[in-house]
Amino acid sequence: MAAKAKHVFSLKILAECSTTKARTCLFTLPHSVVETPVFMPVGTQGTLKGLLLDQLDELDCRIMLGNTYHLGHRPGPELLEEAGGLHKFMGWKRSLLTDSGGFQMVSLLKLAEITEDGVQFESPHDGSIMMLTPEKSIEIQNAIGADIMMQLDDVVHSTTTGPRVEEAMHRTIRWLDRCLKANKRPKEQCIFPIVQGGLDSQLRKQCAIELTKRDVAGFAVGGLSGGEEKSLFWKMVTLSTDHLPYEKPRYLMGVGFAVDLVVCVALGCDMFDCVYPTRTARFGSALVDTGLLNLKNKNFSEDFQPIDKNCQCSTCKSYTRAYLHTMVTNETVACSLVTVHNVAYQLRLMKRIRESILEDKFPKFIQTFFTTMFPNKNYPEWAIEALKSVNVNLR
Repeated sequence: MAAKAKHVFSLKILAECSTTKARTCLFTLPHSVVETPVFMPVGTQGTLKGLLLDQLDELDCRIMLGNTYHLGHRPGPELLEEAGGLHKFMGWKRSLLTDSGGFQMVSLLKLAEITEDGVQFESPHDGSIMMLTPEKSIEIQNAIGADIMMQLDDVVHSTTTGPRVEEAMHRTIRWLDRCLKANKRPKEQCIFPIVQGGLDSQLRKQCAIELTKRDVAGFAVGGLSGGEEKSLFWKMVTLSTDHLPYEKPRYLMGVGFAVDLVVCVALGCDMFDCVYPTRTARFGSALVDTGLLNLKNKNFSEDFQPIDKNCQCSTCKSYTRAYLHTMVTNETVACSLVTVHNVAYQLRLMKRIRESILEDKFPKFIQTFFTTMFPNKNYPEWAIEALKSVNVNLR
């Protein structure tokens, strides 16, 4: 086990929901103070597709993500180190979180070979071979300079069962210790361990308990949101938060649908990320409280309302649905305009959640959110079950 290091990262709990497991906190990082619950937009290679950093500043985004695997390929750690880290390279003054590269074990499985030493990838870009070990992952992340680095974990698809799940869980714990030992900048960059264990409650509990023996600034819940049944998903989420330290932030990886965010905040999660708001914008869909607006639909061709009259983003202030309808089918700039709104929607949703927790009105917020999203009260069964487990009854 790695020796204890004094870290400068701190979580201050401002308020707790008296009904659910939700709380709102201030998470102090070297580059910003992050208000949680927080949604973190994904900027894979030091850029958020369709957005300028000035626009992210205007939206008061405090933290965004970078992808270690892709940044390790291009521009590479040598250039990033020479530039003084990704913050300076991309001109971002607020916080960064980098994943470990481990997710590519799932997304690029046909190109990867996993051993105890690490993961050997064949690059989808040029066919070159890259060996990603826990030490190499941290070396790249140290060069990137992210405030929060994720440990390299052994990731299996969320629907995998059998001995491979247990093997991955134990290997994740072993790799964590190698990551902690490899961190050359523990005072400027913290490492989050990742709870694995698939859909096996005993393995996930065992992993969480073992990881919490390490002195770290926060924890992540991984290996979910990959196509598993939602009825199993939420149970693994709440089990994980039940066994993670109260005084540390809990990051649920890869979750970004609005319903999932609201439910998982109630289950005790503080941090989230997903490519969903930017990806769906590229398909011409805008996020609103009632779900999705597909701006390609002809019924928007003469609709002179903004995407959302309650949204204060630059797109909603300046452009109508009719204008965007003409753009999304022809002009690439529409991707940027809709992305601005979608990221603003996610950040505003989290702000509304935080405010409701501060006022101890989060259960009421949940009720209003669901009746707006599902006016016919055809709520997802998994969400009904999950919320009931934390004393909120939708029916």
